[in-house]
Amino acid sequence: MNYFKILGFYVLFSLLIHPSSAQNFTISGVVTDAKSGETVLGAPVLVKELPGKGVTSNEYGFYSLTLPAGKYTFVCYVLGYQRKDTLITLDQNIKYNIKLGNTAEELKEVSITAEKENDQLRSAQAGVEKIDMKDIAKVPVLFGERDILKTIQLLPGVKSAGEGNSGFYVRGGTTDQNLILLDEAPVYNASHLLGFFSTFNSDAIKDATLYKGGMPAQYGGRLSSVLDIKMNEGNNRETDVSGGIGLIASRLNVEGPIKKDKSSFLISARRTYADVFLKLSKDEDTKNSQLYFYDANAKLNYTLSAKDRLFLSGYFGRDVLGVANLFGIDWGNATATARWNHLFSDKVFSNTSVIFSNYSYKISITSDDNDFDITSKIRDYNVKQEFQFFPNVKHKIRAGFNSIYHTIVPGQLNASETSGINDLKLQDRYSWENAMYYSGDYQLSDKWNVIYGLRLTNFTVLGKGDFFSYDEDGEVKDTATYSSGEVVENYFNPEPRLSLSYNINAVSSIKAGYARNVQNLHLISNSTSTSPTDLWLASSNNVKPELSDQVSFGYYRNFKENAYELSAETYYKTMKRQIDYRNGANTQGNELVEGELLFGQGRAYGLELQLRKKKGNLSGWISYTLSKTEKQIDGINKDEWYNARQDRTHDFSITGIYDLNKRWSFSASWVYYTGNAVTFPTGKYIVDGQTQFLYTERNAYRMPSYHRLDLSATVYRVKTSQKESSWNFSVYNAYGRENAYTITFRDKENDPTQTEVVQTALFRWVPSVTYNFKF
Repeated sequence: MNYFKILGFYVLFSLLIHPSSAQNFTISGVVTDAKSGETVLGAPVLVKELPGKGVTSNEYGFYSLTLPAGKYTFVCYVLGYQRKDTLITLDQNIKYNIKLGNTAEELKEVSITAEKENDQLRSAQAGVEKIDMKDIAKVPVLFGERDILKTIQLLPGVKSAGEGNSGFYVRGGTTDQNLILLDEAPVYNASHLLGFFSTFNSDAIKDATLYKGGMPAQYGGRLSSVLDIKMNEGNNRETDVSGGIGLIASRLNVEGPIKKDKSSFLISARRTYADVFLKLSKDEDTKNSQLYFYDANAKLNYTLSAKDRLFLSGYFGRDVLGVANLFGIDWGNATATARWNHLFSDKVFSNTSVIFSNYSYKISITSDDNDFDITSKIRDYNVKQEFQFFPNVKHKIRAGFNSIYHTIVPGQLNASETSGINDLKLQDRYSWENAMYYSGDYQLSDKWNVIYGLRLTNFTVLGKGDFFSYDEDGEVKDTATYSSGEVVENYFNPEPRLSLSYNINAVSSIKAGYARNVQNLHLISNSTSTSPTDLWLASSNNVKPELSDQVSFGYYRNFKENAYELSAETYYKTMKRQIDYRNGANTQGNELVEGELLFGQGRAYGLELQLRKKKGNLSGWISYTLSKTEKQIDGINKDEWYNARQDRTHDFSITGIYDLNKRWSFSASWVYYTGNAVTFPTGKYIVDGQTQFLYTERNAYRMPSYHRLDLSATVYRVKTSQKESSWNFSVYNAYGRENAYTITFRDKENDPTQTEVVQTALFRWVPSVTYNFKF
């Protein structure tokens, strides 16, 4: 199959479906916040004389409209800003930058991101969730820390990976099947303190969008979802300082102009200080223990000319956990992005990005004379080029390519000279992932909208090293040795994407979509939740790329002048080359780990319902998901279908935010979900005086159902556009439910012939207090 011919067909199709006219002219520019200079993403720019015609600013704030010559009133209205109406005679190409000023009566609602009130009706994109940063600031979470990943777990189709865990499952996928981007850089482990916090400091975040299925063609590399997070650019007009002081962590955010209206900076940092309280202990081991994390975000942006902008951003975060001088582990992420925006014309926008991403961990163990360290990492060098073309008011086109060089260091053990343990180094693995894509967003008529796209991917497995082949029992049957840079395997895959929407009337629509996704990086984890020491594995001569095909259908309706939104989406997803583990698999420090893996198929299907209230003093949403996720892998569960560990039948949440007055705001969330699928023993036997438990069916049992209520109250002492002083009081698990974190089995102490079950719960009544400020 000639993939270039397929892509060429998409390009030709796009050129044929949009008309041209010599009498058309283009108005284009950037939408920004007049006070801070921040670009406003997704801001609608509408034409008053042409109802239903308009465009939204892209992810960099740029917009472009091509219309026949004439006089038009261009309207830009975003919640929290003054409506901007401008009458312009369009008799030539015009550059018009829109600066939005805050409305005094709605200062408390200011949000940098925006969208048309009925955008979820008209857009052909289904399965997408815009995360409102002002909601994140108010939704109660563990320890009172604002958290994007905890907030998205309250949305339909998204499930928590466990009590207090920032990991999440989307539409039956595993945690590693979510692509998490921070300013275009992949983040491989998005959690602090073993999952109780996410790596993202909300003070530094400008916009977050979750694609649950049918993701646009510019995204790839994962089967289930994309969480695209963009950092603030920094105020280019005046210096702002904000932050918060809590019981467990504090944060500080500083931003301001380098050269007014031309360039700006942002620095945001956060640190926990549980380790400070450990120093108060009288026990020497406790006093010398460590338990903290820190992270820092930084960004610079420069306006080089009317057509060029340069952005430099970075993130660095680290966790440190140590028990006296006996054991220690630290892990963390580092990312860097250099981005250049350029306007080739009023209709052609270009973005060029050079991206670096690194995740690593180090384990240190001291036992008598046996001192040794274990290290591992995954590192990416990434280049991305994208062009956006705005031929007319009905059509938007994206095209580009992405090239990533992956290096995986699966494990290295370094021992001291006095240690009786020998050094060990697993072979590093190298791969080169390339993709080119093309997509279009086209308004076929007043009723029909379509988003079409194609992504072509090539994954090349590279030497150097030994590559093993295995028999059915996982034993090595052959070894092939490759030199540095030599091609081991090549995998080519097309990924077509198509979404359609039909507007039934002004307040309701239906949508349908299909998407194929390919994944070449796989997380090897044999635990029930994510761990910093989980191993990433690239596709190889044994591990083939995972594939998924998803179809979805949805109904959407607005009520009460767009104050309420109702959505109902259903999906069916098939997954090929899914990975699971042999019974008793050893996945840590194992050169032959691929022999421990088994491969098969999966399927996931479900119904997602959401009712959201967007306006008024009371806002929030109700979400419900009914779903099923199964696997069928030869060698497991007698080769029959079995529940995936992330399978849950019911998932229900209610989130409410009530602004009582200008001083007081209250919020609450309640969640309920069916317990995860787990494997429990069905019997036991004695070997050399030791009890061994017998396990038969994989994931045939359930953890107890989970439910929890969280409450929060915020009181503002001062709140203006320039200053803020507030206290937040919250309680996690307000009615003290002892939800099961683990369930273990052991012999009864007085009668070893009997077995007792032990349930461990983590959190009951976790209160927190945080002081937030801005000046």
